[in-house]
Amino acid sequence: MSPAASAPVFSHLPRPFGPPPMLSTLLLRHRLAAAAASPTRSPLRVLAAMSSSASSSSPHGGRKTNRLAAEHSPYLLQHAHNPVDWYPWGDEAFEKARAKDVPIFLSIGYSTCHWCHVMEVESFENEEVAKLLNDWFVSIKVDREERPDVDKVYMTYVSALHGGGGWPLSVFLSPNLKPLMGGTYFPPDDNYGRPGFKTVLRKVKEAWETKRDALERTGNLVIEQLRDALSAKASSQDLPNDLAVVSLDQCVEKLSSSYDPKFGGFGSAPKFPRPVEDYIMLYKYRKHMEAGKETDAQNIKKMVTHTLNCMARGGVHDHVGGGFHRYSVDECWHVPHFEKMLYDQGQIVNVYLDTFLITGDEYYSTVARDILDYLRRDMIGKEGEIFSAEDADSAEYEGAPRKKEGAFYVWTSKEIEDTLGENAELFKNHYYVKSSGNCDLSPMSDPHNEFKGKNVLIERRPASLMASKSGRALDEYSQILGACRQKLFDIRSKRPRPHLDDKVIVSWNGLAISAFARASQILESGSTGTRFNFPVTGCNPVEYLEVAEKAANFIKEKLYDASSKRLHHSYRNGPSKAPGFLDDYAFLINGLLDLYEFGGNIGWLLWAVQLQVTQDELFLDKQGGGYFNTPGEDPSVLLRVKEDYDGAEPSGNSVAAINLIRLSSIFDAAKSTGYKRNVEHLLAVFETRLRQLSIALPLMCCAADMLSVPSRKQVVLVGQKGSVEFQDMVAATFSSYDPNRTVIQIDPQNTEEMEFWDRNNANIAQMARSSPPGKQAVAHVCQDFKCSPPVTSPEALHELLNKAVAAASSAA
Repeated sequence: MSPAASAPVFSHLPRPFGPPPMLSTLLLRHRLAAAAASPTRSPLRVLAAMSSSASSSSPHGGRKTNRLAAEHSPYLLQHAHNPVDWYPWGDEAFEKARAKDVPIFLSIGYSTCHWCHVMEVESFENEEVAKLLNDWFVSIKVDREERPDVDKVYMTYVSALHGGGGWPLSVFLSPNLKPLMGGTYFPPDDNYGRPGFKTVLRKVKEAWETKRDALERTGNLVIEQLRDALSAKASSQDLPNDLAVVSLDQCVEKLSSSYDPKFGGFGSAPKFPRPVEDYIMLYKYRKHMEAGKETDAQNIKKMVTHTLNCMARGGVHDHVGGGFHRYSVDECWHVPHFEKMLYDQGQIVNVYLDTFLITGDEYYSTVARDILDYLRRDMIGKEGEIFSAEDADSAEYEGAPRKKEGAFYVWTSKEIEDTLGENAELFKNHYYVKSSGNCDLSPMSDPHNEFKGKNVLIERRPASLMASKSGRALDEYSQILGACRQKLFDIRSKRPRPHLDDKVIVSWNGLAISAFARASQILESGSTGTRFNFPVTGCNPVEYLEVAEKAANFIKEKLYDASSKRLHHSYRNGPSKAPGFLDDYAFLINGLLDLYEFGGNIGWLLWAVQLQVTQDELFLDKQGGGYFNTPGEDPSVLLRVKEDYDGAEPSGNSVAAINLIRLSSIFDAAKSTGYKRNVEHLLAVFETRLRQLSIALPLMCCAADMLSVPSRKQVVLVGQKGSVEFQDMVAATFSSYDPNRTVIQIDPQNTEEMEFWDRNNANIAQMARSSPPGKQAVAHVCQDFKCSPPVTSPEALHELLNKAVAAASSAA
C-alpha cells in the first residue's frame, strides 16, 4: 500500500449506490482534521489469505500494449500491458470522456504499492473487468508520486467523505473531473458483505444513467466545500505570544501520553517511523536542558532512545542490507511491510544523527551509516541521482508465476544453517531464528500464516548482552555477526530483486541531501578507532558530502530550468511533465542550506536563496498567508491546498517556515525582517490547528518556537576552508546538538564570498575582514544581539557552544 494508507477502505457507496451524501463544510473540516490527527495507516494483513498469492503483476504473455507504454513512470509502465484501455492524466482522456459522455474511472497508485499490485492482478488483468471499463468509462491511471497534486485532490475527497483513504485510490469522475464517488481497493467480486469491483462498475453506470444530475450537482458541491475548507487564511498577521509554548508543550504531552514503554514508538500497531515525532521530542529535550530541567529532559531522551533502539533491532530494519522498511504490522517493530521509501531513509538518518550528538553513543551513528551506505550501494544512479523506492514484493525464485511480499528478505532456518555453518547457531540465537518461523511475537505479525517456516531477523536482546551470554568479547561477537550478514547478503543478492522505482523525485532527494550533508560533519565527532561491520562500510564521512553534492548537481542540471528558475517535480528518462510543487522547493532548499552550513560551498546558499524567491512567486498566498501546494496553473487540478500535516513526510509549509527562519538569520535586517514576516503570516494561517491539533503538526510547532527565540545563534567560521585547522573548527561546531543554530563559513580570500556578504550582511563581511591575522580558522559566536570574543581552537569553540546548557545543568 502506501506511505500513509489505511486498511483497505471499500467505497461505502450510498444506498442504493446513488450520490455521496452532502456534507456541511463544518463536517468536512472535522473529518479532514481527524484524518490528520490519526494518520491513515497501511493495512494489516486482513485480506492476505485471499490475495497474497496474487500480489504481483503477471507476465505480459505477448499482449499488446496500451497508451501507458509511452510513459516514463515505472508505475504506469507496469500497467502498459493491461487489457484496460488506460489513458495517462491529460487532455486526451478528458476530451474522450466528454465526447463519449461517460464517467472517468481514475486509478491512483505507485509502483511499490502492494495492494495496487493486488488490484491489478485481480481486476485490471481481468478481461471481463477490462471490457466493462472500456465500454462504460474512460480509464485514467496516475502515479501518485509523479502527480501528487492530482492525488491530493481525490484523496482529500475520499478521506473527507469516508473518514480514511489509501492506495490504490479508485475514484469515479464526471467528464469535467468533479468526483462522483470513490474508495480504495476493491476485490473483483462481492465478498464479506462488501461490493466487488464488477458490482461497483455496474452500479456507477446505472447511477450515471439514472441520477446523473444529482451526481454532478453533488460533485460540484463537494469540491466547493473542500475548496472552502482548505482555503485557510489568516485573520491577522500577528501571532499571539503564547502560541509557541502552548503548541510545543501540547504536542509533546500528547506524544508522551501515547508512548509505548514496552516496544517504543508513539501509538499502537501498525507502527510507522514518523521522524517528525522524534524531532520535536529531541527539540523539547534541548529546551528542557537549557532551562535546567534535567529530569524532564532525561525522560524525553529515554522515550526517543528506546524507540530508536527498538526500531533498529526490529525487523523493520533490514539487518542484512541496511536501511528501513516502511512500517511494521505489529506493535513490536518485527514483521514489516517490506517496501523501502527514500523519504523515510533521509529523515530517519537525521534522527539517529541527532540522538548520537545528544548521547555520544556510537550505536546511533552506526545505524545512520547503515542507512546511508544502503542508499549509496542500492539507490543511487550513475550521475548521483537518488532513486525513489524498492518494492515489498518479489519472486521467490527465477520464473516464479507470482511474487510474494517479503520474499527477498525472509529466511528459513535451513538456509541460514547451510550458509553460515559453524556460526549458524550463534546467528540464529541472536536474530531469533526458528525452524518453525519466528513471526510469532504478536497476533498481528502473521495472522494468516503467510510466513510460516520463514524468519524476519530481529534482535530481541542487545548485542552486548548476547555477547556476554556467548562468552565472547563484544568486538569479536560483532565481527562474527558482520561476517555472517555479509554471507547472507551474498546469497540474497542471487535472489530475484524487488522492483526498483528509479524515478528521481526532487523533494525526496532534498531530504536525502540533508542527511548526507549533515552526516559528513556530525560523524567526524565519532571515535577514530571504531570498527564497523557489514553492511556498514566505515567510510570517511567526507564521502557523504560528495554524495550530497552530486545529487544536488543532478537536480540542478536535469530538473532545474535556469532561465525560468523553476524546478520540475521528477525525472526518469527526462524531466516529467509535472512542475515542481511546494514540497520540491521547500525540501530542496532545506537540503541546500544543510549543504552550505555543513560543506561551506556558498554556491548552494545562492541557489537556495533563488529557489526561495521562486517558491514565493509560485506558491505564497500574499494576502491570506502560507503556501499552496501547487502553482495553480493547471486547470485540471481542482484544488490548491495549504498542507500542514507533518506525517510520513513533513508538510511543505512546516519545512518552508523553518527554511525562512534559517534564511532570516543569514541576511541583514531588511531582508531578515521580510523572511520573518512571511513565517509569522504562515503560522497565523494555522494558529487554530496549532492550538487544537498540535500532534498533527509537530514540525510546525518547532517552527513556531524557533520564531519566538529572540535571536538565533550564529556561528561564523572565518579562515582558509581547505586547511586542517578550519575543518577541525567545523567539526567542533557540529559536535553538539542545537536546532537553533546557523553556521556561516567564510573565506576572506574568496572574492565571490566577500562580495555576497558585502551585499547581504555587512556585519558578517566585517567579521571576516577583522578576524585575527595569521590564523587559519577563527570562530565568532553571536546570540542575543551580541558576539563573544573570537576563539581559535576547537576545544574553546565546543565549550562556548555548550555554555548555556552546561550552566543550566550545574545550576539545577
